Amino acid sequence: MDASKAKYRFGSPSRVTPEAIGEPGKRTFRLILESGAASASLWLEKEQLYQLAIYIQEIGSSLSDADDGPGGTAPEPQWSGGPTNVEFKVGRLALGHDGSNKCFLLLAHDAGAEDEGQDEDMATLSFWLTASQGRELAAEALKVCAAGRPRCFLCGKPIDADGHMCPRGNGHGPVDF
Repeated sequence: MDASKAKYRFGSPSRVTPEAIGEPGKRTFRLILESGAASASLWLEKEQLYQLAIYIQEIGSSLSDADDGPGGTAPEPQWSGGPTNVEFKVGRLALGHDGSNKCFLLLAHDAGAEDEGQDEDMATLSFWLTASQGRELAAEALKVCAAGRPRCFLCGKPIDADGHMCPRGNGHGPVDF
């Protein structure tokens, strides 16, 4: 993974916040980043946000205390350019961990740029997270994802306010909770 190939290099953002907008069942998800005079809104699918959080937690749990301890300095400083606002729908996310700096590197690829046939290797935006920022992001992202509709205990699909026709119930009526 190479952060230098990204169109926007946010370095080490001062703020990374996951959020959901809308009613459960009709929510949209995004990551909000602030780095120096720059900001970004990365629109994601719920599953992308959830998997990002899970992967950060898995990597963090597999590290030794020495690799995951406090500290860690991102190898790249905050955005030093002028005021910039970036907003796009994420097509692909790549996550890496740099053990020497105790940091995570995230590369976000614009779904629209991929459709237009632009260079697939060039990420639209890159940023670094310290281990503590990564843990905080993962915990908050899991809370945001879990705040939606409850899941059916039989099939795992979301249950709407008016019930759920569970395929595992073999069509014998809605499952209400």
